[in-house]
Amino acid sequence: MGQVAPGTPDGDKLELLVTLVEVYENANFPMGESSDPITLLAFVLEQQSLSLTDLEPFIGPRQRVWDVMERRRPLSLAMIRDLAKGLHIPAHLLIQEYPLLRTAA
Repeated sequence: MGQVAPGTPDGDKLELLVTLVEVYENANFPMGESSDPITLLAFVLEQQSLSLTDLEPFIGPRQRVWDVMERRRPLSLAMIRDLAKGLHIPAHLLIQEYPLLRTAA
């Protein structure tokens, strides 16, 4: 399909379809901007039928993956770059700050 010009019947149809898809996705698969990187990672794992083991090439050894996913350790810049490239997740979604669990001293 070639380019569709705005304001044409095909352009209007495409705009309507895009709006319908957005409404459907927001209603059935909410992923608002407030989602933090760990929630996003869990969602991507579920959608791609991956396990935590599949994160090891991007995050590191099993214990580090668990620490990140349980919010005991933050994602590093290197992890974010690897996840963005390997799992095709926009880096700006992974770089957001998120709360970590406090550990007993």
